[in-house]
Amino acid sequence: MPLLRPEPFIFPEDLLQQTLPASDSECRWWVLHTRPRAEKSLARHSLEIGLPFFLPLRHRQWRNRGRLFSSHLPLFTGYVFVFGDYFARLQALQTNLVVQTLPVIDQQQLHEDLRRVYCMMVSGAPLTPEERLQPGDPVEVIAGPLAGLTGKVIRRGNQLRFFIEIQLLHRGVSVELESWMIRALESRKTLHAAD
Repeated sequence: MPLLRPEPFIFPEDLLQQTLPASDSECRWWVLHTRPRAEKSLARHSLEIGLPFFLPLRHRQWRNRGRLFSSHLPLFTGYVFVFGDYFARLQALQTNLVVQTLPVIDQQQLHEDLRRVYCMMVSGAPLTPEERLQPGDPVEVIAGPLAGLTGKVIRRGNQLRFFIEIQLLHRGVSVELESWMIRALESRKTLHAAD
């Protein structure tokens, strides 16, 4: 079955390339927990009214009775990230698609987490959602389209996977990498032990 073009998942396109406004700014990230299967509807509505948003998506293909099907699914089921002031949040709540708003204490951390997820999405690598992540070894990607990103490494069977966590949600996204594409970062404990 032919793949439909994915709907816009970010607006404006440079939202995550922009620097985060100062902490005293009224504009901030809002994490909106949606009704079941309402993520794309909220994203469409946000696009229509010009409300900046990010809806991380992953491409999924499967076969059913010999036919190939394809779709774009939310990476973090039930969550859409909206950027704006209190009025922007109110506009999203008035859609009746939002169940609750999660508080974001560390705006800078969330902005950086989302920026890294966006980099993984646009790399074209097949992504896998990860839930309830456990701490792993911190690494930096040194080769390939994800070069420069930092995250953690996990193993799943014989696969080496690089993952990035959205700390606020305790969820993340991973991609398979070869061991030569990453280098270990020294942990803070190691640095302090050397003193």
